[in-house]
Amino acid sequence: MNRYRTLTAVLLAVLAAQTGLTRPTQRASSTKWENSFFPVAVWYGGGKVRAPMLEPINDTSAERWGKDLDQIKAVGFNTVKTWVDWATAEAHPGEYNFANLDLLLRLAQEHGLRVIVQIYLDSAPDWVGRHYPDARFVDRSGAVIDSQAAPGYCIDHNGVRKEIVKFLAALSAEANKSPALYGWDVWSEPHVINWAEFPYLENPEFCFCAYTQARFREWLKTKYHSLDALNAAWYRSFENWDQVQPPRFPTILSYTDYLDWRAFIEDKLADDLKTRVDAIRSMDTSHPITSHAAAPGLFTSPTDGYGEPDDWKMSSSADFFGTSLYPKHSESTKPWSDLMLAAGLDFTRSAGHSLQKGFWIGELQAGQGATGMRIADPVNAHDEQYWMWQVVAHGAKEIAVYAWYPMSSGFESNGYGLINLDGTLTERAQAAGRTASIIARHGAEILGSTPAQAQIAILYNRLSYMVGGSQPSQSKLGNAERDSLMGLYSAFYEQNIPVDFVHPEDVIENRLGQYKILFLPFPVMLSRDVAEGVKRYVEAGGTAVAEARLAWNDARGFASDVIPGAGLSEVFGARESVIKPADKVEMQTEASASLPGIPADTAISGDAFEEELEPLSGGNILAHFVDGSPAVVKHQEGKGSAILLGSFPALAYYRGHDANIKRFFLSLAQAAGVSPELEVSGTGASQIEVRRLVGAAQQVILVFNHASASADLVLAVRLPWAIREARDLENDQSVSYQNNAGKTTLHKHLEAGEIWVFSIRGS
Repeated sequence: MNRYRTLTAVLLAVLAAQTGLTRPTQRASSTKWENSFFPVAVWYGGGKVRAPMLEPINDTSAERWGKDLDQIKAVGFNTVKTWVDWATAEAHPGEYNFANLDLLLRLAQEHGLRVIVQIYLDSAPDWVGRHYPDARFVDRSGAVIDSQAAPGYCIDHNGVRKEIVKFLAALSAEANKSPALYGWDVWSEPHVINWAEFPYLENPEFCFCAYTQARFREWLKTKYHSLDALNAAWYRSFENWDQVQPPRFPTILSYTDYLDWRAFIEDKLADDLKTRVDAIRSMDTSHPITSHAAAPGLFTSPTDGYGEPDDWKMSSSADFFGTSLYPKHSESTKPWSDLMLAAGLDFTRSAGHSLQKGFWIGELQAGQGATGMRIADPVNAHDEQYWMWQVVAHGAKEIAVYAWYPMSSGFESNGYGLINLDGTLTERAQAAGRTASIIARHGAEILGSTPAQAQIAILYNRLSYMVGGSQPSQSKLGNAERDSLMGLYSAFYEQNIPVDFVHPEDVIENRLGQYKILFLPFPVMLSRDVAEGVKRYVEAGGTAVAEARLAWNDARGFASDVIPGAGLSEVFGARESVIKPADKVEMQTEASASLPGIPADTAISGDAFEEELEPLSGGNILAHFVDGSPAVVKHQEGKGSAILLGSFPALAYYRGHDANIKRFFLSLAQAAGVSPELEVSGTGASQIEVRRLVGAAQQVILVFNHASASADLVLAVRLPWAIREARDLENDQSVSYQNNAGKTTLHKHLEAGEIWVFSIRGS
């Protein structure tokens, strides 16, 4: 719920172990929780107070809370997500007060509901600051932050960390007494610092306290092993480790220090999450433990001074890692598009999928966004139904709608509630409840399936955000990194072709075997380890497609002697000859079997630059710029192929939506062997989105009509088994189908905005 700061920055941009750290590498499966119970929760902490506040208990609490829980269950939810804040639960050192949690757990058990517990450590008791006065957060300017209920104190202080671990262990032991407990969310919207704004500071960045600096030095010792190696990397002359500090400002020289600092922050956040998880796990060996980001990392920047987590690294530290979703937040200039929602969910899903895990939705918007007099479009019943089914369609294993009551205080007063503050139901509450009951009723089918396997991968590379260091040189291009990712994603989304985002660690660890094609959008900064992984992928038979300036800079921020760098010029069969800024970029295709369906002289738009390519031995030209210089080169390498693009067509597609760019990307995928498993046709069906959850002998298919008019859908699906039956999940009625030429075909008239969810089973 760090929405005032994080989502202001995120959404407006979108729409315009005590010391030392270890790199997270463990892989784990979450199948032990994938049973027939799908938790569909609504946030409720007892009474009408907003999280993380707690209502004082009195003689009427049990009766009032019980009535609320009865209503929550009657509407259709099977779970509530409650919360515990450290400030209330341990107002005095070692004196634990879990009365609110105990009452809620008891009542939930009596009323037939499960409970997920959200933990707030950022709401820290004042005694922590008195006991550890040197544990306050410090901005890079040297400003010391006094906690005002938030943001609490720095976990890098050993005393604070020990207090946190003790508190969490005591809380875990207490909650585990109740059979109503379902699971934990140990960190809401992780950042280095949360729940506070500092308008008196210019470009604040955290944390520069002595303890975080000491932890950073330990991280550097692990990476560099010696002070001499660090001095060489940073272009410094430290005489001892105590002199090493994080960078506070940019220089014209090396910015390797900045890159190390950002990488440290990512590892620190993942390790801090693991500290919380381990503390809960010390007293709880059976319940899932999660955390959730403020927004999918696709829409944020790793350069944010408050510390933006890496979703993949966070996923490695918990059983699940998810996200908040507020498609109609008050800080958005307009509601999220269907594309944006799908991309964000696929991104979050990919981070878990990469580690063989699912994901949870920590917060799903329930009501109208409000921040003071900044009031967003109303949230209606269809929104709730649509958002919930989208979450299911992307493979989430839990949903928590935020919140039952609107916010009763603070600058979000009267916003984000599912019902009215006077307790009366709304149409959206009833719609959410109906959807929750359908999901819960079919929990075994949904949890027993996973999203259809993608054959296409898009590399999400956080290094590309850091070209130029803390003053990015690519700033004239706006949010080029995000827009390039979105452009590629949208080309396939519009054709109902599944896509995964992959992380550099997936490339390094050779986890790309399922993908026939790997796209590297805006790849201007790349580590040598990733470059070598790309080479292995291609040599093994994959197709890699990279945009301009591939590996221009390495992971230290040093320019490559040859572009593409890190040895990739040989893999891609070309090198950069000249790069020129251009207001309009046009590439014209050659007739080639490598571009099926693309006639010669088809104009493909790029963006920002023309990178003239010099083909090397074996490099074949697939397209020219208007002046005749090579623009696209393909090279065979081992069993696979590598294709280098001399501009940024993914960026151009997101910003200009040139149909030829989409045709180009689809052609490259087709040439790589990508074969869609479903076909969508019919009158008015151009804006139909189809998602599949695939099991051993079953599929759950979710169809969304995004058009403002009705459609007559013809859906053809290729199945690996003979179909036995098809049933509508909402009404349990039989769905008619035809089998022909290895395909199952279904027909459906869909009204504008209609959602159709059905299952098919094999014989």
